[in-house]
Amino acid sequence: MASLTCVRPTHSLLLRCGFPLPSRCFNHSSSLDRVLSIANRPMPRHTTTPRAVAKVGFSPARDELASPGDLEFEAPLKIVQYPDPKLRARNKRIATFDDNLKKIVHEMFDVMYKTDGIGLSAPQVGLNVHLMVFNPVGVRGEGEEIVLVNPRVNKYSKKLSLSNEGCLSFPGIYADVKRPESVKIDARDVNGTKFSVNLSGLPARVFQHEFDHLQGILFFERMTEEVLDSISGQLQALEMKYEEMTGFPSPETIVNRRRRKVAAGFGKL
Repeated sequence: MASLTCVRPTHSLLLRCGFPLPSRCFNHSSSLDRVLSIANRPMPRHTTTPRAVAKVGFSPARDELASPGDLEFEAPLKIVQYPDPKLRARNKRIATFDDNLKKIVHEMFDVMYKTDGIGLSAPQVGLNVHLMVFNPVGVRGEGEEIVLVNPRVNKYSKKLSLSNEGCLSFPGIYADVKRPESVKIDARDVNGTKFSVNLSGLPARVFQHEFDHLQGILFFERMTEEVLDSISGQLQALEMKYEEMTGFPSPETIVNRRRRKVAAGFGKL
């Protein structure tokens, strides 16, 4: 996106797994380690508190812990595109909060900004661990840089809203996705400190999109069959591109696709 302007609440948002979002709608935060300052603030009057649909299908108890090898990387990080199997691999919980993790976070923000995104999950850069970063403003030096390690869904609202989403792992593809309007999450920050926070509106949508990635769920699985049909040609083009680049058959195809069983909630159709 060349420019970012404030969007009215009724405006259809283009979401880039990271989404291009209005500048100057969030307060500036210069600290990478600072996770949501709103976590310790009173909830604003316009924020909807999530209804009690609690911890269904989102338990991390069975998730394996990441080893040092799982967190090895080479800079610069690169976006993994559909249908790369890393987007479907099982992701591991992070147990070590060190300088290497902070370097990964720094690199993830860097590639996110360079690709005009406002959110990014670790699997999208080839690291299969429970880590995401986002900045709803999408501009370096503006807004609030949010780091969520081992996030867990506590509650989410029953009220759903429809918006146009895209994904950095699906370049040029945008389509409508229905998701809960608000969500309460538990997570750790980059230093390992536990916290809980309520998110609503766009931050809630960005979180849900990225959280899906941590579960191996891709945004087209949240679409109606009619909407999915409208982008099937573009998905097939990405599958062909993968085969041409790797010399291997696509690990999945939209033609043979069967609706995957996804975690409860989060825009269940």
